[in-house]
Amino acid sequence: MDDKRRLILDQALALVDERGLAAMSMRAVAERVGLTSMALYPYVGGKDALLDGLVDLLHQELGSALCEGEGNDWRRRLHALGRSVRQVAYAHPGAFPLLLNRSAAGASASWLTAALRGILHDAGVPADRIPRLARMICAFLLGYVTGELTGGLPAAPACETEGDREFEADLADLVRLVEVSVRAT
Repeated sequence: MDDKRRLILDQALALVDERGLAAMSMRAVAERVGLTSMALYPYVGGKDALLDGLVDLLHQELGSALCEGEGNDWRRRLHALGRSVRQVAYAHPGAFPLLLNRSAAGASASWLTAALRGILHDAGVPADRIPRLARMICAFLLGYVTGELTGGLPAAPACETEGDREFEADLADLVRLVEVSVRAT
């Protein structure tokens, strides 16, 4: 990614983190990077392209947040992937729902799907079942964490520790779902 484009996207993400998605405009981003609104267009296009760039940036952060030290065990990798999604969501609560609301268009956009497919392949899930299961797990992770952030989930846990335990239990349930899918072959 071009340095200037990266600076603009980083500043747009910081703006959304500070003031929310509604506060992000081409003018507000331009002010943060010391340019005019028109000077942004060669780097990020219009506002829709800027939002697409934020989605791409979030996908890159998800990829870098994934702990590489989890080894070859697919169960540990699935847990680590879930924790990474949650970590990035809490780091960028205003922008994170874009991952559910906008299609990913940039170079890093397919990393989540690729990571899930690799995990499922290594778990022994039959190739014809991997796409459906990957979509289901992706929808759970993105939807659950977005619901946590927005308060859209019913009966939220009373404390953060309880919420962490619930999320870990849900990740364990995803592991069992994968194991059942493998046994069903």
